[in-house]
Amino acid sequence: MPFLGHRPPRHALAPALAALLCLPLTACGGGSDAAERPKSPPSTAASPAGTPPAPSVRPLAAPTLPPGPGGATPVFSHGRRDGAKRVALTFDADMTADQDRRAARGERFDNPQLISTLRRLKVPATVFMTGKWAEQYPDQARSIGSDPLFEVANHSYAHHAFATPCYGLPAVAPGSARQDVERAAAAFAKAGVERTVPYFRFPGGCHNEAVLRETAPAKVTAVQWDVVSGDAFAKQSGPVADQVLAQVRPGSVVVMHCTHSAAPATEEAVRRIVPELRSRGYELVRVSDLIAAR
Repeated sequence: MPFLGHRPPRHALAPALAALLCLPLTACGGGSDAAERPKSPPSTAASPAGTPPAPSVRPLAAPTLPPGPGGATPVFSHGRRDGAKRVALTFDADMTADQDRRAARGERFDNPQLISTLRRLKVPATVFMTGKWAEQYPDQARSIGSDPLFEVANHSYAHHAFATPCYGLPAVAPGSARQDVERAAAAFAKAGVERTVPYFRFPGGCHNEAVLRETAPAKVTAVQWDVVSGDAFAKQSGPVADQVLAQVRPGSVVVMHCTHSAAPATEEAVRRIVPELRSRGYELVRVSDLIAAR
């Protein structure tokens, strides 16, 4: 079971918030109503054998930050504070290898209702997806990845920690950080996810200088956050919305989750957060838009 474990980079959380962030998060669990699930885009061509070919993967030409010291992977936590009032809502689609059996028994690790709400409200968003999630829900991954409203970023293959300790998460094998990033990217390609961007979110936000150097050949920008929504295991949407609205500043990156079973209040919270931010004059954008304005 993955752990939420989200922490803002380079500064400590208040003890109560830190305790919340250490709670386990079962990833992207959604409602079980099949009618709500996004359908795969129709195929326009078929192979000679009658099987539709996988869509070609066309990564977006999204902006990245220059390498850090020694060529290390750069880290982005928020956009400009003195620019336009822009906020990026991001949603982690977590899933770990040991959850395959639970998914086979009917447990949902997706949340199509949340994606439908984002579409209805016309909210651009960045979805940080694990490779396991794309393998479990290829139709939904492809649907999200073909929608110009969204961009799909890399959240590792199976949500293992890249630096330890990290809220109890199992660790990637020593020396395999880059391979893990690339394995997730391969899962996106196999699922036909089109709108991928060269961004990576460390599970739990945990990283160090060594792993930043190790992931550098993957040529990604690591994306953290400066606003923690507290949506994991929240039973009521009010506190989640209150927490986001209290913390947001120009350039903020908000971390949320697309899970119904482990974050059941998120979709309802979004229905309050979005109009309130817009009434305050904020524009909702993707992470790539914030990085482009740096």
